[in-house]
Amino acid sequence: MHHIKPTITNQRGKKRNGKGFSINELKAAGVSKQQAQQAGLPVDVRRKSEHEENVSAIKAHAKKVKA
Repeated sequence: MHHIKPTITNQRGKKRNGKGFSINELKAAGVSKQQAQQAGLPVDVRRKSEHEENVSAIKAHAKKVKA
């Protein structure tokens, strides 16, 4: 299973790959922390932000895993 990484925007506005999805992003996608770890999604508990593109990536990955 290949791993997906979240997209993070730094202070200068550039996008880069993050270490894991935030808890707020997981909640918005309807996935718990334990479910995300079981599905192979990286979780970063230090992050507090919520990016819509990351939420949609989580939802797409969850659909793929359930199917």
